[in-house]
Amino acid sequence: MHLKRMHLLLCLALPCAAAAQEDSTSIELNETVISANKFDENKKNIVQRIQLIKKKDIEWIMPQNTGLLLEQTGNVFVQKSQMGGSSPVLRGFEANRIQLVIDGVRMNNAVYRAGHLQNVITVDNNILENVEVLYGPASTLYGSDALGGVIVFNTVKPQLSDNGKLNTKTSAMLRYSTANNEMTGHVDFNIGGKKFASLTSITYSDFGDLKKGANAANGYDSLGLRTEYVERIGNVDSIRTNDNIHLQRQSGYTQIDILEKLLYRQSDKVTHMLNLQYSTSSDIPRYDRLTDRRNGKLRWAEWYYGPQERLMASYQLSATNLNGLFDEIKAGVNYQAIEESRQQRERGKNGLQSRVENIGVLGYNIDLRKKMGKHELTIGTDGQHNTVASKATETDIVTGDVKPTDTRYPDGGSTMYLGAVYAQHIYKMAGDKLVLNDGVRLSYVSLNSTFNDTTFFPFPYREASQRNTALSGNVGLAYMPGKNWRFTLGGSTGFRAPNVDDMGKVFESAGGVQLVVPNPDLKPEYTYSGDLGITFFASNRVRFEVNGFYTWFQNAMVLDKFTISGSDSIVYNGDTTAVVAYQNKARAYVYGANAALTVDIVKGLRFYSCINYTFGRFSDNTGGEVPLDHVPPVFGKTSIMYSAGKLNAEIFSLYNGWKRLWEYNPYGEDNLQYATPDGMPSWFTLNLRVGYKINKYLAAQVAVENILDRSYRNFASGINAPGRNFVVSLRGTL
Repeated sequence: MHLKRMHLLLCLALPCAAAAQEDSTSIELNETVISANKFDENKKNIVQRIQLIKKKDIEWIMPQNTGLLLEQTGNVFVQKSQMGGSSPVLRGFEANRIQLVIDGVRMNNAVYRAGHLQNVITVDNNILENVEVLYGPASTLYGSDALGGVIVFNTVKPQLSDNGKLNTKTSAMLRYSTANNEMTGHVDFNIGGKKFASLTSITYSDFGDLKKGANAANGYDSLGLRTEYVERIGNVDSIRTNDNIHLQRQSGYTQIDILEKLLYRQSDKVTHMLNLQYSTSSDIPRYDRLTDRRNGKLRWAEWYYGPQERLMASYQLSATNLNGLFDEIKAGVNYQAIEESRQQRERGKNGLQSRVENIGVLGYNIDLRKKMGKHELTIGTDGQHNTVASKATETDIVTGDVKPTDTRYPDGGSTMYLGAVYAQHIYKMAGDKLVLNDGVRLSYVSLNSTFNDTTFFPFPYREASQRNTALSGNVGLAYMPGKNWRFTLGGSTGFRAPNVDDMGKVFESAGGVQLVVPNPDLKPEYTYSGDLGITFFASNRVRFEVNGFYTWFQNAMVLDKFTISGSDSIVYNGDTTAVVAYQNKARAYVYGANAALTVDIVKGLRFYSCINYTFGRFSDNTGGEVPLDHVPPVFGKTSIMYSAGKLNAEIFSLYNGWKRLWEYNPYGEDNLQYATPDGMPSWFTLNLRVGYKINKYLAAQVAVENILDRSYRNFASGINAPGRNFVVSLRGTL
């Protein structure tokens, strides 16, 4: 019955998120975007599909973290291994195959892994001005990793005074959610004079253990039940019975985010920006691993990430309305310091293993734009130098004795450099009805890793290094024959060089049944992609958009069976474990489509719906085809939004189709061990939001998420989604 309802919803949705006055994904072709050209550009001139999520949309969605913000657009699939994690997926590409950018600074570093990431939650959604999602390859402007797309986060800018008086503004937010007893507080201050402005933002969140839904779909009642957990009592690891099997014990954490921006206006044409950001958390339990079993009993007593720390400092120069060789200039330097760690201890053992990575990233960019009649030319150069230090210890929690153990990455350290020059061009023809987009990028990437200690693994090598160059580009046309139609056709190439995580890590995967080992012979992967888009406007009330794509891989990097010194297994943590490694496969492909429909029924009442489909395969060692990992099932969102005066209301449904057992990748990061014996069941949720502006200073919002209290889990995830969740939020501005 549930499956029939799911199919009905999908049919109604044929062809995602409504926002408080204006839908975040509606087709507003005159919107200004930055991500597609590094400078302000009219969206209608861009061939690539772009979704703009504005500040008021973010506030309306009320997300607990930035990953959930992306999920609620209905166009970005999000995987979660723990509550303190969110790994966005674009067109079947995840983690190091999409690029994250914040305020013009590339977040991807040398240890962005091919599995699942939680780095996106270090971006504070409470201080975002907007988010721009580029779907499809964007290597021309953004370089390595931008295969599936780019997610660009732009934080609020400090505001100067325009009337000679001091410009002061204070905003605050309080939010409470029942599903995990979330308590979040946010405050930001703006002080602006004629030449100088400062913006300070602080957000603190406390998340308790997450309660899943009680009503299982499709009869899979046991999926996600937390029947027992491990607790240390004295010096003994005891398995305790969970008195609430729907409460996912050992999933809570806390987080704090701080931002400071300083703006100096040198003249009407030149500004300088100093941007400081810091995000840190408590220990974050790796919930999926805490549910792993060995011989029928819980395997781990402890498995958690240490505080996820991200420090960024950037300086950006902006010059506009110039009369020289270029009209606009952006140039900057930035530094990031990231610390990640993993701690794990098996039940009944006293040895707590700790693996810590410290990554330092120094980057720069110079972007120049010139407008010449119908032509716009953007050229630039950018680079990033990474250093990776990896250390590991094992501590006896009873005696306090510490001894070395195997590191996750090469213990002698690693460095990685990415540098490039690029050019992007826009040409408006036929009275601006036909627009050409074209560009080219030349990239250089170097990587060096040193394995000092081979005590723990008998690797037949001590060093690994690579030097790679790549030429990538794009070309496309946007054709607007009249006010009712818009057609886009584009082709692009993508490039991703192996990073330290691809080439040099040691990692226990798939619940301990296989071990990922280094492969120094790994080569870059390339993509060749074609896109077709059609947009139809029926008067001012109906808009329909459909986009299709096909991407072909050359030398695709996929996780597959491997050997070390002729052996296909190795002894790890006392167990004989199968060996796998990232390898270049001769052929792989992924294709899919997105459709979206907007209908303004009457004034103030809007219907919006979207649906996404993706399919991917690669060739295995036998020449047969195997499903690519990270490819989500059919998913989407349907929403009805009402807005009148001070009142806004929205009822919406999120939904996912089945991911059957045979559609899982057997070697990659699809996490079949956390699904049912048939795969991951389809699901849908029903949700309601209501907002009311009390006065010009204060607004209140309430929501009931997952009204039906559905018990479900996203594909490849290791933790169930929240059950019925009541959310209350207050926002004030002074």
